[in-house]
Amino acid sequence: MSAPSLKPMSVEDYLHSEEASPFKREYVGGFVYPLHGGTRAQAGTTAAHVRICMNISFALHEAANNAGCLLFQSDMKLRVQSTDNFYYPDVMAVCGPQLPAGDATFVTSPCLLVEVTSKSTAQNDRRAKHAAYTAISCVQTYLIVEQNVRRVTVYQRSGERWTSADLTDQGTVALPCLGTTLTLNQVYRGMLPLDS
Repeated sequence: MSAPSLKPMSVEDYLHSEEASPFKREYVGGFVYPLHGGTRAQAGTTAAHVRICMNISFALHEAANNAGCLLFQSDMKLRVQSTDNFYYPDVMAVCGPQLPAGDATFVTSPCLLVEVTSKSTAQNDRRAKHAAYTAISCVQTYLIVEQNVRRVTVYQRSGERWTSADLTDQGTVALPCLGTTLTLNQVYRGMLPLDS
């Protein structure tokens, strides 16, 4: 996340201006931040980042459909209602009775959140977003996925507590809300030399 806009903005103004913005912006604490920084916001991200997000979405798509859930990639906003912050998670799943309508521009009740790190986002993914995401009561799993090495940090809710584990090279993540699992081989599929 780069420097914020100079003046605070209301939620309503952010949502209205986001529709016309030439690049995605997150909204935190009343300030607007270009998603990839001012110079990269329009250019997007790396091929590895995009492929990992697609691999995860592809691996989970059928399970999400079977569970009556919706899977979203980075174009759908997440609203953290307790703080009125808005983020664009790389992948998220929403299940249950609070599925968004077809014209919704944000969701509020995900059960799974995934962020794929980059040099500019890793610290924010591990600190600010971790705090925001794990405070959402319906979130069961938060994954932080590295793009340059085979490593996934897994945060799982167990009752009121969170556990964490680092998977390196190999491993399987249980995703209870989707009734399935996700392996590191699925996450990094086709990404040589990362793929084994």
